[in-house]
Amino acid sequence: METFNTLMEALNNFVWGPPMMVLLLGVGFFLTVGLRFISLTKIGYGFRQLFKKRGGDAAEGDVSPFAALMTALSSTVGTGNIAGVAAAIAIGGPGAVFWMWVTAILGTATKFGEGVLAVRYREIDANGNRVGGPMYYIKNGLGPKWMWLAVAFALFGIIGSLSTGNAVQANSIADALKSEYNFDPRIVAVILSLLVAGVIFGGIKRIGAVASKLVPFMAVIYLSAALIVIAANVTAVPAAFGLIFEGAFGLQGAGTGITIGLMMLAMQKGVARGLFSNEAGQGSAPIAHAAAQNNDPVNQGIIAMLGTIIDTLIICTITALVILTSGVVSADCLASPGILSILESGTTPVGCETGVPLTAAAFDSTLVGFGADIVTICLCIFAFTTIIGWSYYGERCAAFIFKEKSIPFFRVAWIAAVFASTFAMSFETGEDNLVVNTFWLIADSLTGLMAAPNLIALIVLSPVVFKLAREYFDKDKIASDGLIDQDDMPPGPDGR
Repeated sequence: METFNTLMEALNNFVWGPPMMVLLLGVGFFLTVGLRFISLTKIGYGFRQLFKKRGGDAAEGDVSPFAALMTALSSTVGTGNIAGVAAAIAIGGPGAVFWMWVTAILGTATKFGEGVLAVRYREIDANGNRVGGPMYYIKNGLGPKWMWLAVAFALFGIIGSLSTGNAVQANSIADALKSEYNFDPRIVAVILSLLVAGVIFGGIKRIGAVASKLVPFMAVIYLSAALIVIAANVTAVPAAFGLIFEGAFGLQGAGTGITIGLMMLAMQKGVARGLFSNEAGQGSAPIAHAAAQNNDPVNQGIIAMLGTIIDTLIICTITALVILTSGVVSADCLASPGILSILESGTTPVGCETGVPLTAAAFDSTLVGFGADIVTICLCIFAFTTIIGWSYYGERCAAFIFKEKSIPFFRVAWIAAVFASTFAMSFETGEDNLVVNTFWLIADSLTGLMAAPNLIALIVLSPVVFKLAREYFDKDKIASDGLIDQDDMPPGPDGR
């Protein structure tokens, strides 16, 4: 197991090396500037459009724009917000939070572009459903010569969904319930598999309906508890922000100088976990937004970018402040030159918590006796919604390569993978932390592999995004209905 873990760490370091970080942040910056910063200045407008009713031709699609956003959020608001933030802080140091912010701020433009292209180049499949995503806007926007890139994304999407959206989430649920309540993973495997099957066999409409109810409800509960913890430790908030900004640039205090290794580690873990959390640039969310009942690409793009705001800038930041203000991270566990070699191996010093246990300890330090319960319950429901959201992403990638006939087979395989990943926790290996770290390494690596084809497509198709955005916002295009005249849009792949 240790050898495999070492190999996965090497792959992770390669995938998330300087080229990927430059590409990810560079594309976000390029789109932000090219869009005249509307991804930041139109956030309020986006929230108003989220609940706007649409009718007639403007409402063609399978789920409401709100349900599409909740489906996208269901796949992002999960272990990344609870376990991922804790792991980023434990391994990359508090400075990793800063780089999560940078990824999110630039990611709003990336998500905007993804949402625009998802609706602009979507198709109607053999079952009459509107489908889209990176593989479709690569195929329809870039042309036949780029088909290999579309297939590459779909392949990474299938494999990545089974890891990022399935195994990591199911394993986390079993681990949390076993650790906190001593639930038998074998029983959890059966119940979780049945619940997932009951949702995903209803397709995107049922997934959207479930996500629209569960995601907002659990987010309110989680954030309310977190704000109570922060309020109880409010005097520690300034010091927490100090640790974040110092760690982001490899500083450990005034006059100590910069440690390049610590800065690069904070950047690597922050960017990787930021992308894992909000998926901006990964290319998964546009698969959900393509099904929205919204014929206006820009309008859906504005709604799509809200996912990054909610997921990272709000939920992840609050989780980080809970951890850093609660005092559960001792000085010996904070990133420093002395433990840099240990952190670079993807582990933490003996006695230093990471992942869910760290977040649970932070909540329980203030909400004594039930803080850990809140974290456990929220984690399980967030992970469940991630599983059902990612199932749709995976099946659309499978259908792109193997056609719609493959969907029932994929759903069965998905449920089997949920069962196996959960059931695996019933085996006592004595290497639980190593197993969990390996799961995260695999997920991080596959996230990066999925992002590469999507980011290339965003760069090449950026003129389309810029043109549609200008048409929407320039010359008083925002009328009372908030939608662009369809006659002003260049035709899509279906000729409309």
